[in-house]
Amino acid sequence: MNNHEHGKYWAVILGASSGFGEATALRLAADGYNIVGVHLDRQATMHNVDRIKSEITSLGVKAIFYNVNAADEQKRTEILNEFENLPEGKPQVKVLMHSLAFGTLKPFIPKKGELPLNKAQMEMTIDVMANSLVYWTQDLFIREFLVHKARIFAMTSSGGNSSIPYYGAVSAAKSALESHCRQLSAELGDMEIAVNAIMAGVTDTPALRKIPGNPEMIEVARRKNPRNRLTTPKDVAKVISLLCMDGGEWISGGVINADGGEDVVSYVGQRVPSDNSLNV
Repeated sequence: MNNHEHGKYWAVILGASSGFGEATALRLAADGYNIVGVHLDRQATMHNVDRIKSEITSLGVKAIFYNVNAADEQKRTEILNEFENLPEGKPQVKVLMHSLAFGTLKPFIPKKGELPLNKAQMEMTIDVMANSLVYWTQDLFIREFLVHKARIFAMTSSGGNSSIPYYGAVSAAKSALESHCRQLSAELGDMEIAVNAIMAGVTDTPALRKIPGNPEMIEVARRKNPRNRLTTPKDVAKVISLLCMDGGEWISGGVINADGGEDVVSYVGQRVPSDNSLNV
């Protein structure tokens, strides 16, 4: 962003109080964007939200945060009504980021006394983690907040195309989220708005820690990743910052891996010595 544009545009971050949303909010604030953060936190974690807001405003931009369910239609309307009536006039939204991690981790087929995923849990997971992207985009467009060449990002995962224990509903949501990105990319093309799903590598976030078997996932990822470490939220925030630069609007409609090459590595055993040869 050019110096004369510092503080001109807004970034709306859904899921702004931790993980990818927090890191991206801070990075985009450093790039000169005002931040609207939507999050859902209990009182015990609100101190972290206060810290994020303080860091954002220290960068010379505005920070407006809402502690509500981002998938609640009434709350979304209330936020956008308030946002529309800023003293400086109608806001110009250049970035929308969807990083909501709120769903049910239960098996489809119960075993050993487990309770299976039910209809309400399936619908809630897909609505929050996928469909809400469409509704926020629709409202921002209809209110004419989205500007020409805006960027829309949605956090997906490799679980959208693979099977992970207890992850079925979230996997379905991630698949739907990627589909929504493709459709929005096509329908917003005349405004040159880029819409992409970002597939991060395994990242040690509060959301990951809630997935059963996460220690094994972390260990496998460390062994797979060519960089010999996990992805961090800051890694992903830097990628999003790059895609927000001039010219980034031509990258649209896809799933972008932000994982240091982790996803393309399938063999997780010991490295093969370089002097070995294959004779068949």
